[in-house]
Amino acid sequence: MKHLTKRRLAFVVAAAMGIAGCADDGKDGADGEDGAPGEPATPPVTEVSTVTNVEYIAHMVEEGQVTVEFNLTDEDGVAITGLENAGIYLAAKTDRGIQRSRDGSVGGSATFGGDNATEGATITEVDSGQYKLVAPMAAVQADTEGLIRLQVGGGDIADSPYIIIDKPEMTHTSTTETCYSCHVDYATSDIKHAKYVAQNIDGEVDFVGGCMVCHNNVPRDVAEDGTSLDTGGYAKNTMQKLGHINHQKFEKDFTPTNCYTCHAEPVINTSIAGNGCSDCHGSGESGVIVPSDGFDAREFHFQSSKIGLEERKDIRANHYTTTSAPYFNPTMDEWIDHKDVAWTSGYCVDIALFDNSGETPVQLNIGEMYAAHEVVYGGAYINNYYNDSIVARVIGHGSEGYIENADGSRSVCYGELTAGYELANLSASSRITIADSNWIDSDNEYGVSFTGYSDVVDPINFEKVQDWGRRHTIDENSCTTCHNNDTNYHKSGSYGDGGLDCVACHNNGQDRKGALSGPGFGPMVHSMHWGVGNELGDKAPEANSAASLNADNCVSCHADGVSLADVPNQYMLSKAYNEGNAGVMTSPITANCFACHNSDSALSHMEQNGGELNVPSTTEWFTEGTSESCATCHDTGKSFGIDKFHNFER
Repeated sequence: MKHLTKRRLAFVVAAAMGIAGCADDGKDGADGEDGAPGEPATPPVTEVSTVTNVEYIAHMVEEGQVTVEFNLTDEDGVAITGLENAGIYLAAKTDRGIQRSRDGSVGGSATFGGDNATEGATITEVDSGQYKLVAPMAAVQADTEGLIRLQVGGGDIADSPYIIIDKPEMTHTSTTETCYSCHVDYATSDIKHAKYVAQNIDGEVDFVGGCMVCHNNVPRDVAEDGTSLDTGGYAKNTMQKLGHINHQKFEKDFTPTNCYTCHAEPVINTSIAGNGCSDCHGSGESGVIVPSDGFDAREFHFQSSKIGLEERKDIRANHYTTTSAPYFNPTMDEWIDHKDVAWTSGYCVDIALFDNSGETPVQLNIGEMYAAHEVVYGGAYINNYYNDSIVARVIGHGSEGYIENADGSRSVCYGELTAGYELANLSASSRITIADSNWIDSDNEYGVSFTGYSDVVDPINFEKVQDWGRRHTIDENSCTTCHNNDTNYHKSGSYGDGGLDCVACHNNGQDRKGALSGPGFGPMVHSMHWGVGNELGDKAPEANSAASLNADNCVSCHADGVSLADVPNQYMLSKAYNEGNAGVMTSPITANCFACHNSDSALSHMEQNGGELNVPSTTEWFTEGTSESCATCHDTGKSFGIDKFHNFER
């Protein structure tokens, strides 16, 4: 049949109307004979695919077998015919939790095709691209509930993703979202078992459900001689062991007892001997814990005084601090600094601590709390500040003195300021650490710490120039997602606010060694997690837990992306890249990228485009612009943008 376009059709109709207007209306002629019937259109099919899409239709669990119906299409939506390989797994819901034994005594699995095909398994192509898979499973009954996972493909037909086609309610209380807050887009990584990440029938990732098909609630049985048996569960590592025990290897300020980190839903346990509890609490002797109705294990651990999570949360929620701008007091009563030098004037910063648990905040007495060991640190530093960045500490280490004021505030004073940064303004940073019941005297890693930054003033009249600010592209919850016990890294530096506390010491101008990992804040964090700093430590070099995460997933910390064009064009002092030897500086984007991309070829590329590594620093280094042009090609959205190589979206 010939198809007319709308314009051509309109012309024909108009012409017919014109003819009709000029002639007498005649009678209709006799109908012609019917034409021969046409051949029905045959939809295209293919026996080859690079992508295999599965459309789930239905399934049925019967005694001794599972039947699944589904459609297959390729990357272009064309029906796939000739499927010869498929596998299906069922982890049954039992009174012990999800369970699948290797010997088939609980749950089951079956494959069609391949070298280890299950006897009796069949695939029938009902129509082009539509299939019916019948999988024998001896232990399955008609009323069996469980996780059912399907995968098809093999030969010229690409393997499909693993698909969870059925899952009982409340199979698990952790979620893809909670796991992916650290293990972002696990399926795209090169981490162990990445290919086993499953989807649900809507194409959404079902991370935990996919894991539980093999890592059940029940462990694989072990014989008396220690060898693994094929009974019990499928794997030796249960899902709860992976979550509770294996995560304890996260070596820095992570506690698996902060159950809310992973368990988005209430964890209702009825017995200490039940799944999850016995992993940590031994054999589950009676009397250890007697759960009541509605017992939520998350809340129990959070409230435990031995763990201290609730206490630290309350301390943080019920207190705040203030930090005055630096000022000069020319006439003071004699005071003694920590080096036993007497002064009658000083450059000071006033810090105050408040309790806001009631309707009206109440100022607390820092001096009295310090004497009672309730406050274990309360100090302040005066910094040089230029171009929205800390560029130096303008006081000598240990040269401060504390003056306790009648209102409970503390003045932290210095007899003199160091020279060399007269072009920079002044700002202050402060820290107050409150001890909790579990406080340990260890470089102020413990306790609850509050860092404050003051307004910026000029260095002569001490008049306000601007509010304190800094470009900070890390989400406020990024650090505490992993470092979740609400303590500090060290020296009262809290993980809150995306590590903004750390900037007080790790910034463009402090020029710290950082264990030779990286200078400043950004390069140090990059390196300590995924660069050379990942294997640095007090003991023998050993990769820390961040190495188990996918370094490409920058969205873990940079939830709102990164703009290289917004990076301040300002050097940072970089003796951390110079074997600890001072007197060098590095351009900022180069400093951040080199923390991970530290090969000779990568450095050569950076230098060819204006980047500089460890060039001699000058007296006024912080006022000089750099020549690096990284953002020209690598800014977000560009042809070779950073977003093409690193993931900034969840």
